[in-house]
Amino acid sequence: MTRPAPSADAFDAVIHAPQRLRICAMLDPATQIEFSLVQERLEVSASVLSKHVSVLMDAGYVEQHKAVRDTRQRVWLQLTTKGRAAYRGHVAALRKIVDQSPE
Repeated sequence: MTRPAPSADAFDAVIHAPQRLRICAMLDPATQIEFSLVQERLEVSASVLSKHVSVLMDAGYVEQHKAVRDTRQRVWLQLTTKGRAAYRGHVAALRKIVDQSPE
């Protein structure tokens, strides 16, 4: 299913799930990160991470690249341009929500 391009400051239900938000937060400042490193940092199983990555890939937010390194196949994850825009828009929307809270 192709989703429309995210608008700035838009709450995004796909990204909002806690683990997916953490995945996007890790990927945003990087060009790409190895799947196993994301798994280690999130402290989740490979199957749980795979499910969240699949949702992000289906939305067009994340791409994965496979390569052989040290005789093992490795998977690298990166945000797409659309994914980076959606993540940053989601963070901006969350900031607006928080900024409206009474002190």
